[in-house]
Amino acid sequence: MMKGFIFDLDGVLADTAKYHYIAWKQLAAEIDITIDEAFNEQLKGISRQESLERILAYGDKSSEFSASERFEMAERKNQHYVELLEELTPEDALPGVRDFLKAARKHNIPCGIASASKNAPFILDKLAISDYFVGIVDPAALTKGKPDPEIFIKAAQLLAIDPKEAIGFEDAQAGIDGIKACGMYAIGIGEVEQLRGADRSVADLSELSIEELLRL
Repeated sequence: MMKGFIFDLDGVLADTAKYHYIAWKQLAAEIDITIDEAFNEQLKGISRQESLERILAYGDKSSEFSASERFEMAERKNQHYVELLEELTPEDALPGVRDFLKAARKHNIPCGIASASKNAPFILDKLAISDYFVGIVDPAALTKGKPDPEIFIKAAQLLAIDPKEAIGFEDAQAGIDGIKACGMYAIGIGEVEQLRGADRSVADLSELSIEELLRL
């Protein structure tokens, strides 16, 4: 039987990806780079700094900024993003999230967060679902980002289970790849064709049954 659930945050529990896009689009415009929603798909599931590097490469400006300037740019984007997050309310949890977490609690299944977002604790508080999670992996403690499996392995450790005893929930290809790399069962949230390698794909958590998942 499966013994724990591990969740990405953006696009799985809440649609905060739109706020990332708004903030990155503004920052890119400030340095004369234009990005669209199609390009933004590349930024899902990866770290803030790597996202910036991809934007700079896309705009052919990889060599134009020092390390300190890049750090300041990433911090400026994050400040804008956090300001946008102030608009979040418990009603912004994606469909099925609250009922799914309640069902997991009823079955004594521990849940953890494996997100590249350093704002995860703040977002969970705004959604009023913090109490459903045993632990949150600190992205600052990681040596590698997704698709490396490190974050999912650490999340399983927080739940005191083997990765093979956990189910991972992701909306980004990098996350699905990381989940599968540590032998974890992967559920993709979103379009099936965008999430290669997922063991199962659903539109949102409302399509899933806790009892069925525990029998996997």
